[in-house]
Amino acid sequence: MTLENLLRIGKLKPHATDKVEIGRLLAAAGRALTDARLEHLSSDARLDLAYRAIMQAALAAMLAQGYRPVTSEPGHHQLIIQALPKTAGIAGERIRVLDGYRAVRNQSDYRGVPVSDAVAQECLAESCAIVDEIRAWLAAHHPHLMQADA
Repeated sequence: MTLENLLRIGKLKPHATDKVEIGRLLAAAGRALTDARLEHLSSDARLDLAYRAIMQAALAAMLAQGYRPVTSEPGHHQLIIQALPKTAGIAGERIRVLDGYRAVRNQSDYRGVPVSDAVAQECLAESCAIVDEIRAWLAAHHPHLMQADA
């Protein structure tokens, strides 16, 4: 499904972004990654922070393409992740991994299922890679939206 199709069916809405908004999201993703590395935090908290960084970077990519998810309905986190091949060219097999972390986070947040240290570490490693890739993609495809320190 294309971004235009998602717009047509009401899952996305048009959005004009700027380098300040993109810079804030990327800076927030960076802070979340820094905090996710804090070993004294629980594995649940570290996974939540790493996942937050993924979402913030993925949202930056979507905004750069001129869209914003409709957040009044459930499923917008899943939509942002699943749109990454269309927004930032992230490979489909990686989307399944990212969606798995979303599911783990949901189980932790809404059912109290503990997150293992190994899964938190894997999510952190993947989130660092995704944030770096989205930064590089933004610099290559939307350099006008990148701040010098982003």
